[in-house]
Amino acid sequence: MTAPLIDRLSATLRDVPDFPAPGIVFKDITPLLADPVLMGEALTAMLVPARRLGVTHVVGVESRGFLFGMPMALQLGVPFAPARKPGKLPWHTERESYELEYRSDVLEMHTDAVGAGARVLVVDDVLATGGTAAATCRLVERLGGTVVGVSVLVELGFLQGRTRLPDRAVHAVVTF
Repeated sequence: MTAPLIDRLSATLRDVPDFPAPGIVFKDITPLLADPVLMGEALTAMLVPARRLGVTHVVGVESRGFLFGMPMALQLGVPFAPARKPGKLPWHTERESYELEYRSDVLEMHTDAVGAGARVLVVDDVLATGGTAAATCRLVERLGGTVVGVSVLVELGFLQGRTRLPDRAVHAVVTF
């Protein structure tokens, strides 16, 4: 990653205090979405390690992971599968519970989203405490896939989310 790209991305992301709960400082990516050139550069940077992993599927985590995961899947020429909040998927689902720094939650995936032999890249916008990413990895593996990497735009390193993803190839474009 080049320092100028990291600097431009860091300057574009917006901190929103006390969202979604008091004491949380939310990293808002919507200013990045308004800049198609910088967004393209961010997606390219997120794809760099994925190209070496033999990815056969991309799983995007609801909801901002969809914004990055779908175009990454298109660039890689592989299927995209969403990991969603409960009740959002219309077919048979498998679910996984997890803890965040401010609440617990659940993710679901279609039971046929990935299968045996699938080499999955998990994509989200931010890696914070690692609960969402770890739950998604467990869900993918329960469905028969192998998680070959986790790619995020932003890592909040001070929250030590990587500790919940031991032995996983984690790539972040920007780390705070």
